[in-house]
Amino acid sequence: MKSSYFKGQRKLQSEMGGGACLSGTMGGLVAASTLAGLFSLPVCAQQAEQQQAEPGTPVVVQPGAPGQPTRTLPPSTRATLPPRSPADVQFMQGMIMHHAQAVEMTALIESHTQTKDLRLLGARISHSQSEEIKFMKRWLEARGESTSLPMQDMPGMDMSNQPMLMPGMLTPKQMEALKKAKGTGFDQLFLTGMIQHHNGALIMVKDLFDTAGSGQDAELFNFATDVDSGQRAEIRIMQNMLK
Repeated sequence: MKSSYFKGQRKLQSEMGGGACLSGTMGGLVAASTLAGLFSLPVCAQQAEQQQAEPGTPVVVQPGAPGQPTRTLPPSTRATLPPRSPADVQFMQGMIMHHAQAVEMTALIESHTQTKDLRLLGARISHSQSEEIKFMKRWLEARGESTSLPMQDMPGMDMSNQPMLMPGMLTPKQMEALKKAKGTGFDQLFLTGMIQHHNGALIMVKDLFDTAGSGQDAELFNFATDVDSGQRAEIRIMQNMLK
């Protein structure tokens, strides 16, 4: 019986053309799975001990550095927000004001023009910037910050108490002209005004990243880079529409 078994094995190996290689591969897989099981034992043991000591209590495990054991943290452990700089806060506050004017401009489209492409573009800008305003407010509120920019922090304050607008924002005179325009005249003013507006947002993003220590927060970094790429794309669309 034993002789027949080994003959069968040799036949199988010769037919597969690489029995030794297969055996080595299988051996490596077995060894790897065994090692993985051994490495997982300390974590499982810690979790089991924690659950036995305090049934129903969630287990918070902090992985150790390479070669170091894991560490069980108390159930009261809470995540902490990353550090922020004053420039981060001012950027978000200023961009809320900036976006709000863009939404105000798009609200004029329905009653001021019948141009289909401009209506579609306006709807896109209105939706994206309204959603971004909500995000920026949540970001500031989670950090205990005001959602509006303090007057003394606004750029270009003059002696007459008339604040200068954020980069690219339309002046009251420009906004009044836009509100009075109709048809193709409105289309022209809207597109040139929104290109100016978007370029101002690009300046704000550049100023943020040019400020030492700012833009380190992951959420803010992702948001600012999305604003930059999104508004660059919309500027190209509007430039083509003007042609």
